[in-house]
Amino acid sequence: MALSRADTSVLGRWWWTVDRWTLAALLSLVGFGYVMLLAASPGVAERIGASSRDMFILKQVFFLAAATAVMVSISVMPVKLVRRLALLGCIGALLMTMATLSVGVEIKGARRWLHLPGLTIQPSEFMKPCFAVVAAWLLAEGRNYGWRAYAAVGVLFFMIVGTLAKQPDMGMLMVVASVFFAQLFVVGINIFLVAGCGVVGVLGAVGAYFTMPHFRDRLNRFLDPASGDTYQVTVAMEAFGHGGLLGVGPGEGRLKAMLPDAHADFVYAVAGEEFGMMICLLILGVFGFIVLRGLLRLLGERDMFIILGATGLLTQFGLQAFINMASALHLIPTKGMTLPFISYGGSSVVAVALGAGMLLALTRRRISRAAQDEE
Repeated sequence: MALSRADTSVLGRWWWTVDRWTLAALLSLVGFGYVMLLAASPGVAERIGASSRDMFILKQVFFLAAATAVMVSISVMPVKLVRRLALLGCIGALLMTMATLSVGVEIKGARRWLHLPGLTIQPSEFMKPCFAVVAAWLLAEGRNYGWRAYAAVGVLFFMIVGTLAKQPDMGMLMVVASVFFAQLFVVGINIFLVAGCGVVGVLGAVGAYFTMPHFRDRLNRFLDPASGDTYQVTVAMEAFGHGGLLGVGPGEGRLKAMLPDAHADFVYAVAGEEFGMMICLLILGVFGFIVLRGLLRLLGERDMFIILGATGLLTQFGLQAFINMASALHLIPTKGMTLPFISYGGSSVVAVALGAGMLLALTRRRISRAAQDEE
């Protein structure tokens, strides 16, 4: 892009202040998401008897295009506007997530989706990045407003946790809690308080084991595969083994046809079969690069809100990717969580783009403190 450093337009200022390496890495994930969609979705469409073999491809192309537009548009925003967008998004997503408990669509025993005309959305996906930014704002303001700000973020956190527990969505709850605890650690809240929150989290997991059969069954199957159905994990592991180092070639995978969630939760296994371990390591490396690059970008940053907001967004992004890949590799109990930008899913890919755009906006270089205050 031929833009002069002297260009003072919105686009010019954005181009010379945004982290172009992180932007390029995120766009590479979008591109690989399209490639994996071509590989995994036709077989799924045939298996479920869809009217068109390319149904998932057509939908996801639209979602990926929308996600790219959302990510770039938000990355141009000043910090104040990002903060306001996150606040409105968090409130709206929380209200919609609460609405799923009464009018939501029940799938596999959980109410996480809302049916809108021609569209099904999972509002909790949008709540994740928005909460990370709102929590960062309130924790940063705690230095000025004391316990009031901390009380506000605590109430918001427990409202979100309670709503997610009722759906139930333990994976989403764990991600939100991990983001919040990471921010508490960074802001410097008493270590004993953070440890207490960790103990509460462990007790919550123990309670979920005894009160939620679905959660208990997944953990039991992970610890003892003979105790239940481990079909998808078994096939996924076979797919990785079949792909070997370099894979069997694009479109040549056969085990993907046996995976019900090949286009979503187990897309990493499809990558392993068709492109091999080398590409799987490359995907892992791109995710790792984005997280590490983002953290390095914060070195020297003095604005606590930006530090906490970026830390929360990076924690969420990296943890979501880890959960998906580790589940496919049978390193942790299976969890229905998408691989950012690569798995199929409209709500997921647009919500991830929302968080990525906020991250790019928060980590843009600011020439002076006065310029930052203007934002």
